[in-house]
Amino acid sequence: MFKEQSQTITMPIKRIVSFLPSATELLYELGAQDMLYGVTHECKYPEDAKTKPCVINSVINSEELSSKEIDDKTCQLIKEGRDVFVLNTRNLLEANPDLIISQETCEVCAANTNQVNKAVQILQKKPVVYTMNPHNLQEILESVSKVGKILKKENEASIIIEKLKNRIKNVKKQVIATNLKVLAIEWIEPFFTAGHWVPEIIENAGGRNLISKPGEYSRRLDIQEIIDSDPDMIILMPCGFDIERTLLEYNKILKDDKVWCMLRAVRNKNIFAVDANSYFSKPSIKTITGLEIIAKIINPGKFWSLNVPENSFLQIK
Repeated sequence: MFKEQSQTITMPIKRIVSFLPSATELLYELGAQDMLYGVTHECKYPEDAKTKPCVINSVINSEELSSKEIDDKTCQLIKEGRDVFVLNTRNLLEANPDLIISQETCEVCAANTNQVNKAVQILQKKPVVYTMNPHNLQEILESVSKVGKILKKENEASIIIEKLKNRIKNVKKQVIATNLKVLAIEWIEPFFTAGHWVPEIIENAGGRNLISKPGEYSRRLDIQEIIDSDPDMIILMPCGFDIERTLLEYNKILKDDKVWCMLRAVRNKNIFAVDANSYFSKPSIKTITGLEIIAKIINPGKFWSLNVPENSFLQIK
């Protein structure tokens, strides 16, 4: 039906559709934005990405629903075999892509195989499909190289990768290893661990990651598992949420919860919210900024002068 990513791509790539916000960000970094003819409803960075035609929408309005309602609706759709994301057929046909970039990391975070197959069926000219599926920082860097090769922008990709590697090295060489037990939470109601690249980020930043393991999928957990892990620090990074939305959910759900308030990290006011949507939820090159943010949280004395984006993290008191 379409060319697999492992095959050599010989056709020229002039028109691209991105089913993945992190791919959209990368295309701009590579200077390939003029080749981008379709994005998703979640492609909001850089600002210019919002002007591109939207080819993917979600059937869930996360702005109007609570964490529990979002989870309930998502589980219902999956149980019924229905898609979380839908194609905008008109915009897709007008985009007429030579290349579609998609993902297989998470079926509820971004459009995946179902939408790709439907898109290929709709399009008369069958596009190349490249599937991004990173689960750690190294694989994120490798995806930069692969996309650069597909677009014949190897030099640009090499420059990006070298800069990112230097930033990772800068953190790792300065970090002071601690025995600080850090729990990263990817969803509040119900609780989910933060998986994939997040445990690696915490460990590289000097923390001792709890419950989840590097490269593993996020999974549901209950409050008893959190109690048993006895974290020194908890970092809240609900998938797709910024700090403002995370605080809203925290104040509604956890702030006055008696069991939650008994946790040692909560009693010690060692709770942080981060801008998950920008720096942690997606397999983006901006996860390196996420590493710098976590390093600053875990080792504030060592990384006090490290500049991170404004409103990228906040201590909840």
